[in-house]
Amino acid sequence: MRRYGSTLLAMAIALSMGASGPQVPTSGPVPATPPPFAGELSVMTYNVHGLPWPVAWGRPAQLVQIAATLRDLRAHGRNPHIVVLQEAFTRDAQSIGQASGYRYVVNGPSTDMLGSAQPDSADRPFARAGSWLKGEGLGKYVGSGLQILSDYPVVGIRRFAFPAYACAGYDCLANKGALMASIKLPERADPVDIVTTHLNSRHASGVSNDRSLQAYREQVRDLTMFIRAAHDPSRALIVAGDFNVGLATQRREALLARVRTLWSPASQPMDDAYGAAHRTGIALSPDARFSSRRARDWEFFAPGQRSMIALRRIDVPFGHAPDGSMLSDHVGYIATFSLSGGKSATSYARSKASVSGAAPA
Repeated sequence: MRRYGSTLLAMAIALSMGASGPQVPTSGPVPATPPPFAGELSVMTYNVHGLPWPVAWGRPAQLVQIAATLRDLRAHGRNPHIVVLQEAFTRDAQSIGQASGYRYVVNGPSTDMLGSAQPDSADRPFARAGSWLKGEGLGKYVGSGLQILSDYPVVGIRRFAFPAYACAGYDCLANKGALMASIKLPERADPVDIVTTHLNSRHASGVSNDRSLQAYREQVRDLTMFIRAAHDPSRALIVAGDFNVGLATQRREALLARVRTLWSPASQPMDDAYGAAHRTGIALSPDARFSSRRARDWEFFAPGQRSMIALRRIDVPFGHAPDGSMLSDHVGYIATFSLSGGKSATSYARSKASVSGAAPA
């Protein structure tokens, strides 16, 4: 039975993706115009655990509640401007953005967008050691599960799929990679580049820690190459998602070594939201502290050559209920950033007029 376990699992995923219609409403209260930008941008990262049956149970009801919560936040003017989702594999999960009123919904790599890189001499032994019993070498049965939802216009999209060999265990059944959306904020000349990703799991992959670590290092390397090629350093950069670091020291070192030295120019160093909050004394809720200790969901950020960015606060709309339950197996948290510089000519003239009392030309 075990011999066919991963094949049956993959078939179940593929079949259930087309089995039933979405239960999440397919339309929501989309605002007539984007909200004004008052200098602060809120970005939420959330792994919604949108896995199909039989891999996960009872997910449609929880996904409906996630969309309802986002709608309620919007009704009270507290919804995040941008949301990055991971594990949005099912149609229910992929309907959250539209159902909660986001004007722009961008999907990450699909099953058809396969990484084109071939293993080099150093990678070939790892690739040859793959086991189809653990889901390796069977192809991609679902896409990346990545989405970016935005209230503001998306003016550029870049997608990237990890090479087929750069994965370990059951993670290989999903076409993991990265998604970048360039977001245009009102009256700002420079967009903000938003990236989301979901890196290889550790224990859940079903393979040894050494094998999952090697795949993890390869994915961090490829993600770094994608960011360096796709991101315009003149713009502010936010990279958020499920990085699956946890308490594994080697994973933390593999990730942060590249984040700190290669994701942005030395003159615009990357920071992370929880780290910035700890250093600057920003108060964290119990759920935020739990998420920080768990070290899976990160928001990295860096200024651009023409814009500054700083963390202002962290809020957790998706944490533990009073009975201890959660709508996902991850916390969904919002990091709010202040953005300055990079104004458009029109907004610059207005701000100058407000100081000098002169009318803009």
